[in-house]
Amino acid sequence: MGYGSDVAKESASIIITDNNFASLAAGIEEGRYTYSNLRKIIYMLISTGAAEIIMVFMALLTGLPLPFLPVQLLWLNLVTNGAQDVALAFEKGEKHVLNEPPRKPSQGIFDKLMITQTLISGSVMTLLTFGLWFHLLNNLNYAEAEARNIILLLMVLLQNFHVLNCRSERTSVFFLPFSNNYFVWIAIIVAQGIHILSMHMPFMQSLLNIEPVSLSEWLKLLATASVILVVMELYKKIYTNRLKQHPATA
Repeated sequence: MGYGSDVAKESASIIITDNNFASLAAGIEEGRYTYSNLRKIIYMLISTGAAEIIMVFMALLTGLPLPFLPVQLLWLNLVTNGAQDVALAFEKGEKHVLNEPPRKPSQGIFDKLMITQTLISGSVMTLLTFGLWFHLLNNLNYAEAEARNIILLLMVLLQNFHVLNCRSERTSVFFLPFSNNYFVWIAIIVAQGIHILSMHMPFMQSLLNIEPVSLSEWLKLLATASVILVVMELYKKIYTNRLKQHPATA
């Protein structure tokens, strides 16, 4: 305790400075919320990054042109994706984390749940973007630059939807209070707004090799990107049902 002797404090692992044992519970609560938010950020980063990398490899294997230019990958990871990653850190804690047993110190972040949801979400994003890339080039005979502009916008929209998935690994986004994280909604608007604005600015058009798209094209891409939200919502439903029926194996 805070009023203990100096010898006791030097040998202690934890010192409760306010001499209130209730502080232990508050500390555990904050620690679990912080750990949970770190998982959400890592989930977002790894899944979107994996989708981009795998898509590039698939293009190389099939002999197609590269779907993203290096500067476009930087744009995705540092600007549009970056704002949303930061916003996830402000997510309010989910109450279910306090009901879970203590986590083993040796347990890593990449547990079964993290690996599974990363693989599923990353695969869906890869299939959507690569499928459209292939369709635009081989079936619709789009020019590379024109097709790349559409694929880049699709990936930005996918990130906008996927950050909503990342707000919780188990709870449906439709059951999470809007007030739990205003920053994530602001980040989505900012990320999409910055990209659309860049598509109309001559300097950014030249830098990123992009151009404006019509409203109908944007709406079609928006509908396509929403698939990632639907798939992960279904996964959460299946996972939570399985967790209720078989807590030890989920």
